[in-house]
Amino acid sequence: MDFPVLYLRKGAERRLRAGHLWVYSNEVDTQRSPLPGFEPGAQVQVRASNDKPMGVAFVNPHALICGRLISRDADHGMTPKRLTDRMEAALSLRERLFDKPFYRWVFGDSDGLSGLVVDRFDDVVVVQISTAGMEQMKDAIVRAVQRLAHARIIVLKNDGKMRKVEGLDTYVEFAHGPEADTVLVEENGARFEVPLAGGQKTGWFYDHRMNRQRLQAYAPGKKVLDVFSYVGGWGIQAACAGASQVTCVDASSSAVDAVHHNAKLNGLENVDTIEGDAFDALKALADEKEKFDIVVLDPPALIPRRRDQKAGEQAYARLNQLGLRLLERDGLLVSASCSMHLSQEKLIDIIRGSGRKIDRFVQLLEQGHQAPDHPIVPGIPETDYIKSCFVRSLTGFF
Repeated sequence: MDFPVLYLRKGAERRLRAGHLWVYSNEVDTQRSPLPGFEPGAQVQVRASNDKPMGVAFVNPHALICGRLISRDADHGMTPKRLTDRMEAALSLRERLFDKPFYRWVFGDSDGLSGLVVDRFDDVVVVQISTAGMEQMKDAIVRAVQRLAHARIIVLKNDGKMRKVEGLDTYVEFAHGPEADTVLVEENGARFEVPLAGGQKTGWFYDHRMNRQRLQAYAPGKKVLDVFSYVGGWGIQAACAGASQVTCVDASSSAVDAVHHNAKLNGLENVDTIEGDAFDALKALADEKEKFDIVVLDPPALIPRRRDQKAGEQAYARLNQLGLRLLERDGLLVSASCSMHLSQEKLIDIIRGSGRKIDRFVQLLEQGHQAPDHPIVPGIPETDYIKSCFVRSLTGFF
């Protein structure tokens, strides 16, 4: 098949050769291949400055990431069959990993499907398309989901911020099956009912699954504070594992209502909530001299862009100081982050500094990462974004 050619500047092919899949607009030789000449979502052959073919990519001349490699074979791009084959390969991995059909089925570049995320909730499948190239494959994606998972409901949750960057409209559409407001999730022995069309992202965050599982080992008999709780993912799993009392904090009234609903769903009577800004709630609890055995901090990305690095790191420091202040003498801080621009090493350093600032002796017990249904591609650091630290805090010990 003949593809239009996107030429790279001299040396710009090094990242692709090292395993990355993205081409930035400033890496394109715009003299040989002017970006305005390409249609958003078209497939192009990418060539190095010496004319050596690098593969086939989806192109979008209006985006900073203007090329996303979808094949290392420069003669064959993305077809409905290739898409279905990759979705089937991704599905076979998840079926080996988990005994129930609740997982992230497709994780974008990590599964060779840049711009596509698919979450499975048994017979309900939520699809997120974030690029112009993958938008052109929409019908093929729906057919592949029907064929491979026999889904009762398929939701296209195409309302993410990335779509605006790509020049795409945002929408939520039930592509197959009846419309539904909520979907049932099972994770680590707990059940949750989460919003479908109106929820955050796909309605659930599978990425911290293994870290929430680890929390259960520490939870029996403990008083737990779950901050940025959303629908209670950490806190309710801690309560199911035997925590004596759980308090969930979230700014969203609908999320707080969902926490109470999910507590009842699991037969729990020891879960309460605080509705409000997390930082304000933590300060108020400290003023009231409240103490907890376990404090879980799982904020949204506080460093959404690289230019937010300094302010974001300061926010993580304030948050961790507040969390440490609320711990009993021998307490556990679970500090999590989904900010790609915050490394595990930097998060540990922030916790260290936070402990020193309030005179706490801290011990790093465990480090957690994203669940294996969010595989990391070593050549693409952007696929490695989840981290968590399980930290024991001691007062007056050293």
